[in-house]
Amino acid sequence: MVEKLRLGVNVDHVATLRNARGGVHPDPVRAALLAVEAGADGITAHLREDRRHILDADMVRIKEEVDAPLNFEMAATDEMVEIACDVLPNACCLVPEKRQELTTEGGLAVSAGHNTLAPRIEQLQDAGIRVSLFIDSDAREIEAARSLGADIIELHAGPYTEATGAERGKELQRLIEGARLAESLGLECHAGHGLNYETVAGVSLIPNIVELNIGHFLVGEAVFAGLAETIREMRRLMDAARESLT
Repeated sequence: MVEKLRLGVNVDHVATLRNARGGVHPDPVRAALLAVEAGADGITAHLREDRRHILDADMVRIKEEVDAPLNFEMAATDEMVEIACDVLPNACCLVPEKRQELTTEGGLAVSAGHNTLAPRIEQLQDAGIRVSLFIDSDAREIEAARSLGADIIELHAGPYTEATGAERGKELQRLIEGARLAESLGLECHAGHGLNYETVAGVSLIPNIVELNIGHFLVGEAVFAGLAETIREMRRLMDAARESLT
């Protein structure tokens, strides 16, 4: 029997709206509570070094007030590791981070960053936190993640979601192959970045992927349909695709 696909809802851009004007509205913690009520299995939030959306206090409140696993996205820095070890989320997803980027532009260079990543992964795991690495669907990077002792990889779905026509099929095949390799190496496999109503079914059909993390599209679509209804529709599309495998 194929495992149910989990949905992690990223609330970063609720905080982006709040920070655009200052104050406390809209509240990303309220969005996280609503997401869980609407069918999310977990909450993802990225505490960036420049604090452009999620803030330190948001992370604490999500962990304390939301009865769902927290996936703490972060750069692999001493500052972020220290904060994560104080907050104690269910998992930390290490991502590449550039101050000038609008959003994460690619996967973490795991194979080239062993000396930087290894001690931080060990520190997080010693604190009881599962460690995920956000990487491109590339065999060398997946194998490097395994050699570093990561618990999870999250495959960068951006190239697939941004491609069109036959190219999208090629990118989907890369995700399929990456997920298979991850499972064979004993890594839990997630996927995320850019997924929407049009593209989610293809990834949901990959049985080796157990969780999708989706944020920007859900928050954007919520302007028109409401956050709860948008999450329910995404949940429906994921479940329908996954159930077709049984």
